[in-house]
Amino acid sequence: MPPGPSTPPSHDASEPAAGLPLPVLLLMATACGLCAGANYFNQPLLHSIAVHLGVGEATAALTVTIAQVSYAAGLLLLVPLGDKLERRRLIVGLMVLAACGLFLSGFAGSFAALAAGTLMTGLFSVAAQVLVPMAATLAAPGRSGRAVGLVMSGLLVGILAARSVAGLLSGIGGWSLVYRVGGIAILIVAVALWFALPTLRTPNPPSYLQVLRSLGTLARRHPRLRSRALLGGLSFGSVSVLFSTMALMLAGPAHRLDDAQIGLVGLAGVAGALMANWAGRMADRGHEQWTTRASVALLLASWAALWIGGASLVWFIVGVLAIDLALQGVHISNQNVIYALAPEARSRLNAVYMTSYFAGAALGSALGSAAWQHGGWGATCAVGTAVALANGAALWHDARLAARSGVRPAAA
Repeated sequence: MPPGPSTPPSHDASEPAAGLPLPVLLLMATACGLCAGANYFNQPLLHSIAVHLGVGEATAALTVTIAQVSYAAGLLLLVPLGDKLERRRLIVGLMVLAACGLFLSGFAGSFAALAAGTLMTGLFSVAAQVLVPMAATLAAPGRSGRAVGLVMSGLLVGILAARSVAGLLSGIGGWSLVYRVGGIAILIVAVALWFALPTLRTPNPPSYLQVLRSLGTLARRHPRLRSRALLGGLSFGSVSVLFSTMALMLAGPAHRLDDAQIGLVGLAGVAGALMANWAGRMADRGHEQWTTRASVALLLASWAALWIGGASLVWFIVGVLAIDLALQGVHISNQNVIYALAPEARSRLNAVYMTSYFAGAALGSALGSAAWQHGGWGATCAVGTAVALANGAALWHDARLAARSGVRPAAA
């Protein structure tokens, strides 16, 4: 799609930005929410997918792992292109391909077709992770944390709304309807972004092989990139233990909820969007360390509420709210720490971090599915708690690195 007369002005990625208008930031947040949410449509629908396609629940739950593994692959192979290619073209192209994956899932007549569509959507929906560092780059000086927080708020709302909308649309037109609607929505927003975003190029961009090689260089050079990537991966891994099993538990004999009701339960975590914005503001004030500590503690405590929630829907909702708040507090703090390490390589830093983030999610999903199959909800909560405890050890390691680099607990 060639630039026309209404094409926004071009920006050099090395130049300081004057800031993006709020409507453009909100459009970017919407795009992030749609892209990320597309990988969560299946979570409240696992039981219906299993029944309709004639597969076991454990097989249906594999779509959760497929989405996260393919997303991690896209983070590793495609997101670094944000430091090489013109970012507006890259973002729009990725979104169009993600929409094609949704249409493939929406018209799937077999589990193999659904798995292929899920893989394609996961791979190309990483457009969201090109948008996040772009928001930081174009933000006004001293406001990158707020810009990232706002865009990430949209991403979180998209994830939560995806579960709820998927459940509601399933009640109206079957489990496949949400995939078709989601594909249309992503195409509409992609066109809007084409006209709203400025062109953003990196001067003297490296080759693709140089970009990929530099990922390892960045990881070796920055210990806190490694420690924060580990924090993110373990945090999302613990939460993914819940994501991969909650629909099965809520549809079971203890609660007997249908798809629409399961989707509405997911709305309990919408307050996590507020946490994302608040965490971004705390980052701008230099309080990433305190925010991370509080969030890691809340993540661990949430599993106690979720365990009780096996018999009490009220406690389950409390646990979902707490775990979503905790995840966003850790995630936004992590991103603000890593973006400060090498501002000229934010897309690549984000690729390293988010690859670990979703690799942890894929591992958590696999562990959660195995725990559910062999020990039910009690085993699932035990696995989630164990991963949360490992996350506490990762926090201790990061705090040691921060102390060595002269970062005080209340200042980055």
